[in-house]
Parts: sequence; C-alpha cells; structure tokens
Amino acid sequence: MDIDIQPTPNPNALKFILNYPVKNEGNSTYKSPSECGENKLALELFKVRGIDQLHFFENVIAVTKFSYEDWNNVEVGITKALKEFMPTHNPDYNDPNPEADRRKNLSPELQQIEAILDKTIRPGLQGDGGDIQALTYQDNILMVKYQGACGTCPSSTTGTLEAIKAILRDELNPDIEVYIAPEY
Repeated sequence: MDIDIQPTPNPNALKFILNYPVKNEGNSTYKSPSECGENKLALELFKVRGIDQLHFFENVIAVTKFSYEDWNNVEVGITKALKEFMPTHNPDYNDPNPEADRRKNLSPELQQIEAILDKTIRPGLQGDGGDIQALTYQDNILMVKYQGACGTCPSSTTGTLEAIKAILRDELNPDIEVYIAPEY
C-alpha cells in the first residue's frame, strides 16, 4: 500500500492519499469516534493521539489534528493504523446520508447554489479534505458552513470565501453576499 502525505491550506490538516479507495461514493466527515458507524478504519484512526476530525473522500483521508499536537507523532500513528487496518477496510461502508435528505428539503434557490458549488468550489475543498454547505439564502445573503479541514482553515474566512462570493456573483446574483454561519 502506498501512502502519499500532502499538506492542505489548513496547517492543522494533512491529506493521506492512498492507492486504494477509502470511500467509493460520496464523502464522510467524523468529528468523534461515536460518529464512525460502520467505518472501523475511522474508529481506529481516532485512537491516534491528537486526531480532531477525519474526512474520507475517494482515495483520500484528510486528518485534522488539535493544534497542540506535533505532526511527527500524529503522522507515525496514522501511517501505522492505515497499514494495519486498510487491508480489511470496506470502501462501500454504509454511512447515513443526511446531506441527500437535507438537499431534498432546500428551496429552489439553495438547490441552485448547491449545484453551482458542486461544479466549481466543492471539488477543490473536497480535494483538501473539506466541504461546504449552503444553509440559508434570504435578501441576497447566503449563510454557509464549512466542514472537514475547511472548518478550521485560516484561508476559509478570506480567500476561499471571496472565491465563493465571486463565483456566485458571476453565475447566480451580482448582489449576493456570503457569510460563514456561527456554530449552532
């Protein structure tokens, strides 16, 4: 098994790119071991000291660590766990898909925004171990929520947010404003 470790824009997140799939359809983000469900590999990775969050996507596992933890120790633990548990990992594990249900209930405008994000912004965010959700859109104000490594990335509040705003102004509404929703 090959493991290529790459940085992300978030100094507290790294991408572990494997030559095997980790998630065949969609993506999964876990903020605690209790969220791992059928994904035993994620559960094992949470046993590595310092892991804050995991994001599974195609053949990539983005790992976000707590800022006080040293990457050298975390990388060694993750690599060891991947080599031990990846051979028995099922990339077709079943995760509940609350995102599909959420999207069905969105307004037509929010569905259109999600479609624009799907084709423009989301692939880049997912490639770096993160994602974004459009939460509300009213009076030209879009509230979004970052997920995965994007949630604690310094560039998510500056460059990335400006790129999202520019794309949505070009493809949807020239007067749109985009803000990050406070945690709730």
